[in-house]
Amino acid sequence: MRITLSLPGSTMPAPHLTLLLDADLYAPASRGRCSILVAGERIVWVGAKLPALPNELGVETFDLRGRRVIPGLIDGHTHLTGGGGEGGFKNRVPPVPLSKFTKAGITTVVGVLGTDDVTRGTAGLVASVRALREEGLSAWCMTGGYHLPPATLTGTVRGDIVSVDAIVGCGEVALSDHRSSQPTLEDVLRLASDCHVGGLLAKKAGTLHLHLGDGSRGLELLAQAIRGSELPARVFHPTHLNRRKELLREAFELAGQFADEARRGVAGREWHLDLTAFPVTPGDGASSADAALLEYLDAGLPPDRITISSDSGGSLPEFDGNGCCVGMGVGDPGSLAACLAKLSAQGQPLERVLPAFTSNWANLLRLANKGYIDAGRDADLCVLDEQGRVTDVMARGMWHVRDGRARVLGTFERAEA
Repeated sequence: MRITLSLPGSTMPAPHLTLLLDADLYAPASRGRCSILVAGERIVWVGAKLPALPNELGVETFDLRGRRVIPGLIDGHTHLTGGGGEGGFKNRVPPVPLSKFTKAGITTVVGVLGTDDVTRGTAGLVASVRALREEGLSAWCMTGGYHLPPATLTGTVRGDIVSVDAIVGCGEVALSDHRSSQPTLEDVLRLASDCHVGGLLAKKAGTLHLHLGDGSRGLELLAQAIRGSELPARVFHPTHLNRRKELLREAFELAGQFADEARRGVAGREWHLDLTAFPVTPGDGASSADAALLEYLDAGLPPDRITISSDSGGSLPEFDGNGCCVGMGVGDPGSLAACLAKLSAQGQPLERVLPAFTSNWANLLRLANKGYIDAGRDADLCVLDEQGRVTDVMARGMWHVRDGRARVLGTFERAEA
């Protein structure tokens, strides 16, 4: 039961206080045994020595007994309104409900549109972002979708980023894919410029989030855009790079070149890559996200410029040689937590791999209060069991999941229950 006290001279209740004792804290850097004090939606204190708190404050206390605590996961690529449609209208994926995210340890989401930016639009995506915010999650989105001209609210990508609080960039715009608009270099540069300038004006990330398909051109357009313009490399954020081992090698080679140029003083070469935690079967030519992340880190590439997302709610279609859909899967929010648990089971130190799920996303998307556990940040955190699985989840100071069970359900989840 939550206990709150009224502030003196005010009818408004004081923020609810929650104290987490004896956490093995990864913030995402390892901080050892700590306690965490939460007031309302914010973390107000983190430390090893517990301060004296008056009983009158009615603090709700949880003794974690040395269990690991990490920041809430950030899923920077999810189809909040549902993706799909490549196999006809019956293949349109339904929206992802709140508890599918929270049970997977995800406390922050960024929504995108994919192949179907006709029957699904930016207005509906923004509405889904606002709905999730009302239900207690932190959410943002991208304007546009696979195709050009992009589907926008104000008429331009730049206008959407500047005028709509929920929109932080544009995407996922498709490259090297038979479902794309087959954009030219000029198309990509114009769109990236809109993202960059919109981000400057609104003090947002202004990223161009790029879907990479199976096409033989790979990252050719992206490399030309970065090398042939004044735009900083961070604007161009490609995803699904582990869908083909050849594409992954190309991405890592390019990342190494840009890192070398940055070390030599070339400005604007801080380039970020995204991996997708989709299922991989032997012989399909893809790399699992955990294997790709370790390959990247073992190569000595910049550890703060790699992210992992789930593609949750998006379709995972299979096409024949004529571009016809012959099979369909759906991205699962749980793939992020499963990937992290797999890395933990392999003996990887949490502080080495955790940034790809947390702080790297927060830094890239300029989400100032996300991705870390520290005083002044949002109270988004996960508790892990000995196997690295998520058991408890707090989002914006509220327990959404306890002992693996969702305590907070989305509006229509409650109706169905």
